[in-house]
Amino acid sequence: MSITEKRNPKTTHIDRMDTMSMLKIINEENMNSVKAIDGAIESIEKAVEAVSAALAKGGRLIYAGAGTSGRIAVSDAAECPPTFGVDCNTVLALHAGGRDAVFKAAEGIEDSAEAGRADLLALDITSNDVVMGISASGNASYVCSVLLTAKEKGCVTISLSNNKPCKIAEIADIPIVVITGPEVITGSTRMKAGNSQKMVLNMITTCAMVKTGHVYENLMINLKPTNIKLRKRMIGIVEAICDVDEEKALALLEANDFVIRKAVAAYEAENK
Repeated sequence: MSITEKRNPKTTHIDRMDTMSMLKIINEENMNSVKAIDGAIESIEKAVEAVSAALAKGGRLIYAGAGTSGRIAVSDAAECPPTFGVDCNTVLALHAGGRDAVFKAAEGIEDSAEAGRADLLALDITSNDVVMGISASGNASYVCSVLLTAKEKGCVTISLSNNKPCKIAEIADIPIVVITGPEVITGSTRMKAGNSQKMVLNMITTCAMVKTGHVYENLMINLKPTNIKLRKRMIGIVEAICDVDEEKALALLEANDFVIRKAVAAYEAENK
């Protein structure tokens, strides 16, 4: 039996607990999902190096997952363009069952190897791309098929799972295994396993974007003024980098197409 399918002895009688007791045990188990990542840090480092190298030569990071894992992948991919200013095709996510399955569970599709292969081939992958399969059990046929197809095309492959041994860890060039243990609600990998997956994907994309120049110090240098909040954040970033007041920062941005890098370069040219 997979570790994530085992019963958690701490929550056997959660149905008899009061609300505070339930909350405390869930939070305690959440903390364990954070600690579990420590055991996979070296593998995560290898993944970051592979993704950074791919992005530096114009390749893409392509996630593939089903159910909760797929939704987490979709979320991380969607957040990369607004955070780092990259093209929306730089980080992509395949979700078993497609767009509709992101919003409405369609669990049976994770058993389709044919769908996984077809979905990946539709992206016209090349050996410059890195493909990462995500599955709590580590055995979803859809994800296995995506990884096998990626290997055929010469891609570096990464897996992220919460069980060992598992199929995707055996297939991938860089297997990441985060042992989060039995869930609070037996088999509900939207909980601890999902927590860990979200954190690992955050770590990989954040570090890769830093390493490929999409962050200045710890600032989002490639933001775009798509709403009031981000416009204010951009002004604040220029204030911080150039050590100017809000009025000057706004003037620099307005004079440079609201592009932070251009605004900073203009300020530096003015003050040589």
